[in-house]
Amino acid sequence: MAKNKRISTWIIIAIILLISAGLIWLNNPFLKIIHQEKKLFVSLIVVVVCLVILLFDEIFVRLLEWLVSSHFIQKYILLTGKRPQADLGEQKNDRSCVKAKQIREYLHHLHGRFWQHKIRILLVTGTVSDVEQLAPGLTREFWLEDGGTLLLWGGDPSEPADNTWLAALGKLRYRPADGLVWVTSAFDQLATINPAPPHPLPSGSDMNALVHALRERMAVAGWKLPVYAWSLHPRAGKPAGRTVQATGCLLPARCDADTLAQTLASMVPELVSRGVQQVCCREPHPFLLALADQLTRQPASITGPLSAMTGPHRPFPLAGVVFSQPFATTQPSGQHRWVMDNCWEVLPVHVRALPPPLRPRKSGVPWQKVLSPMAFVLLLASVAWICVAYTSNRSHITGARERVVAGAQQNQPLAARLQALAELQKTLARLQYRAAQGAPWYTRAGLSQNEALLAALMPHYQASAHALLRDAAADHLHSQLQAFTALPPGSPLREQQAKTIYDQLKLYLMLARPQHMDADWFARTLLQGWPARDGVNDTVWQGLAPSLLSFYGAQLPTHPEGALPEDKQRVRQVRALLIRLMGQRNSEATLYQNMLAQVAHLYADMHLEDMTGDTDVSRLFTTGETVPGVFTRQAWEQAVQPAIERVVAARRDELDWVLTDSQQSASLQETITPEALKQQLTERYFADFSGAWLAFLNSLRLQRAATLSDTIDQLTLMADVRQSPLVALMNTLNVQGRTGQAREAISDSLVKSARNLLGSGSQGVIDQSTGVTGPLDNTFGPLLALTDTTRTGQQEHSLQAYLTRATQVRLRLQQVTHAADPQAMAQSLAQTVFQGKTVDLTQTRDYGSLLAAGLGQEWRGFGETLFVSPMEQAWQQVLAPAADSLNAQWQQAVVSEWNRAFGGRYPFNNTGSDVSLPLLAKYLNSDTGRITQFLQTRLQGVLNREGNQWVADSTHSQGLVFNPAFLRAVNTLSHIADVAFTEGEAGMHFELRPGTAGGVMQTDMVIDNQALVYMNQMPAWKRFTWPADTEAAGARLSWMSTTAGTRQYADIPGAWGWIRLLDKATVSAYPGVGSSYSLSWQAQDGRALNYTLRTEAGEGPLALLKLRGFRLPETIFITGAETSGRAVEHGSETALEF
Repeated sequence: MAKNKRISTWIIIAIILLISAGLIWLNNPFLKIIHQEKKLFVSLIVVVVCLVILLFDEIFVRLLEWLVSSHFIQKYILLTGKRPQADLGEQKNDRSCVKAKQIREYLHHLHGRFWQHKIRILLVTGTVSDVEQLAPGLTREFWLEDGGTLLLWGGDPSEPADNTWLAALGKLRYRPADGLVWVTSAFDQLATINPAPPHPLPSGSDMNALVHALRERMAVAGWKLPVYAWSLHPRAGKPAGRTVQATGCLLPARCDADTLAQTLASMVPELVSRGVQQVCCREPHPFLLALADQLTRQPASITGPLSAMTGPHRPFPLAGVVFSQPFATTQPSGQHRWVMDNCWEVLPVHVRALPPPLRPRKSGVPWQKVLSPMAFVLLLASVAWICVAYTSNRSHITGARERVVAGAQQNQPLAARLQALAELQKTLARLQYRAAQGAPWYTRAGLSQNEALLAALMPHYQASAHALLRDAAADHLHSQLQAFTALPPGSPLREQQAKTIYDQLKLYLMLARPQHMDADWFARTLLQGWPARDGVNDTVWQGLAPSLLSFYGAQLPTHPEGALPEDKQRVRQVRALLIRLMGQRNSEATLYQNMLAQVAHLYADMHLEDMTGDTDVSRLFTTGETVPGVFTRQAWEQAVQPAIERVVAARRDELDWVLTDSQQSASLQETITPEALKQQLTERYFADFSGAWLAFLNSLRLQRAATLSDTIDQLTLMADVRQSPLVALMNTLNVQGRTGQAREAISDSLVKSARNLLGSGSQGVIDQSTGVTGPLDNTFGPLLALTDTTRTGQQEHSLQAYLTRATQVRLRLQQVTHAADPQAMAQSLAQTVFQGKTVDLTQTRDYGSLLAAGLGQEWRGFGETLFVSPMEQAWQQVLAPAADSLNAQWQQAVVSEWNRAFGGRYPFNNTGSDVSLPLLAKYLNSDTGRITQFLQTRLQGVLNREGNQWVADSTHSQGLVFNPAFLRAVNTLSHIADVAFTEGEAGMHFELRPGTAGGVMQTDMVIDNQALVYMNQMPAWKRFTWPADTEAAGARLSWMSTTAGTRQYADIPGAWGWIRLLDKATVSAYPGVGSSYSLSWQAQDGRALNYTLRTEAGEGPLALLKLRGFRLPETIFITGAETSGRAVEHGSETALEF
């Protein structure tokens, strides 16, 4: 785990360094640091961050682990309400960590803060019995310490390793142990008097298992430790009464089996010498002699098993072999304490006493050893890089200084100065390229002076270039322009040189106005008119001039302070001459017609069949018009728009910034600018585009259907989305109507959304800004709205809704045709509408009328044909039988009774019999009269009463042809009812005033026993009531003249006597008064009997005169052949169709 963490730390640091170096020192679009000091400062910060990560990576990992674990525990407590219980492995891990903590605290207390460097830590492993004989209490207490040596229990190799304990030891110190001691009594083969038989030697499989167990323990600890084989000889007894000495040997690096045998053999003489001395003591101790005997007679008993640890592919180094007897006492001297004897002196006190290959090292790649030479090589490379960069920059600066000096020497020939300027130009070009693309790697290393050198050289270049290039070119161009203005007005050279002088003026203005500079064009065009220069060989000039002029032209816009002072007077003169020569040859109208003529032949005219695809449009619509091919979207995008661009480009070429500037009048610029011309041509084209399509679409007509079945077939075809010619036509118009549209920019949409969010309180009900804009919006906008799927408001109208309603109408008509009595069902449907109720057919007809009206007056013909005519035609097919039925009802219920009651009576006929006023009132009463009741109950849906007039409903009566005589008749009767039958019964009040006449002395007027006598006195008004409640009903008029007595003009009995008398009078409107009339009767002697009538309502009794010869029409509607050929009653009036 430690190994992986350390490798990951180095990988993270390497990635940070590589990415930071690329972002700081290389040109990239993410981070731009210009100044050298800032780059070095940021690099230093990155290095410091990497060092912090390297030094405190353990702290970061521990902190992360703590955060993750604490977060998990909090979540667990929050969800379950109880703390998590650690399992057995976690409890064991906790105990191991506690032990490790106790070791650290103990050693810190005993040896101080730097105890890690003062003690020797040995990991002891072996069987429990063997280890207890060597270090009593170690297997129970897990660690013992004495004399700066810490023994740690590593477990029995024959049992699984305690990973938690070993992992805890890995955190005890950076290097968890200085070595691993393997204690075994299997090598005890001494020839002693002890009767106990020796242990059998471990086999090869046992040693392989041992090696695997030791390697597993080292893998858990994360270190490869040197192994010491401790051979314990319990058969030799305990060393009681003698001084224990260190017995063993340390092995060299890369020790093999032969070396091990030689090393053990070299120990024999020393063992014999010391063994003889111990045998000669008072208490003989034969252990050393017995050991020398075993090493002499049976060296294979030790070298054989240990050869598994000395092979070429050994997993860990074998550092030494130690021989000893069991420890003198088996009782520990205290908790975690033991008495270390001299046997442990064989093992080195510090790991540095071992050869480097035998020292402990971390498992995996030794990064320290790998990075050290890499760092050294990197250091050497950095030093070399700095030296190369210093030399390169110094050489570059020195060369630039020499070129500046050479170019500034004015005593040199012109060619030499131009050559020096070219060399300086190359240096500047190289510096600018490096500034844009980055300096070469060998000039960097923090020493690059590219920007500073470029800033220092540019003033020197400008000083030389202005004198050698700008001023010389300005003198040449100025002389050319002056010569042109000096030409006589009628000289043909002016026309011939116009294009050349235009270029010369443009070159001159480029020098004066750097913002218009085109370096390549400037150099190429200037050399064409300036092929030779005084003081310079032509070959030299032609070789140097292109690059010099091009580079100068490219530098001038970035350094506008070097612009040439402009001779404005000379420029104005030349401009005036050029504009007069070029002129405005082409007007806008001519350009437009020429442009259309160029593209008109490329596209065929568009017919109705072309717009509807494979649908059978001839069954629905017909027209003899076409749309010119030039007014289509394909023509606009492929030919017309590019043609306009070419015309505008030609205008722009003729009249650009060279000939116009801000000093000219604004009105002139607005009329001659290419942008204004483009707008004019575009607006004119789309105006003609709209007109062509409007003329074509308004010419469409619906195919007439002869029968109701034909009407149903038409509606079926129209509403079928897959085969509908209407849908195909609308799709074509949806494409053509969006010609020239430009979609709303993303930035405009974002600004609009932000405004809506910030100003939602003042947001309008209707959003008048749409997502797309185009030149045809004013014309095609209402039409495109019908097919716009984004319009989802409840009040929005769409083509899909119309088609759905048309399908409903078709289904209703199919119900009529499939009924048992189709005519009766059609009459019932019509009667429903006549009674003022609505049905699907009338609703759809109203909806179509609304759609047609919504398109506007421009689209009236198109809207009527597509949305109104189909429903009106269907409605006519339903109304035809219903109109005949209603005519029959009118004749039976009203006309027949009327004729029986009033036929042959006055005033309808000039007979002596009068019409009964009460009976007439039953017919004419405006509220309860029979005629009014019939109209209100049978024709409520198609005939409306407006005041005292009956008017056909223009919406519901579409397709019905009203008999105009019927409408005049009912309106006449309604008017009479309002005048003479205001209270239900016949009756009215009026006033009469007699008038004078020549030769008349007296007049007597008697109306229903109400007398008015006049004898030429002051005339006065007399109020009359008609008819009066009297038995002597009638009217009488008499007079007395100056030459004769009383004479009677007329004596007419009966209720209608007064009306009959009025019938004989001459009536004229009284001047200036709307309610008075002049009445005059011509007496038998020729004298005039004059009266003035003043009414209270309308014409008063004069209104009844309209009943003279009145006939009630027998039909309400004109049907069948009557519509075209029948002459209505009482005249030649024509039918009125609504």
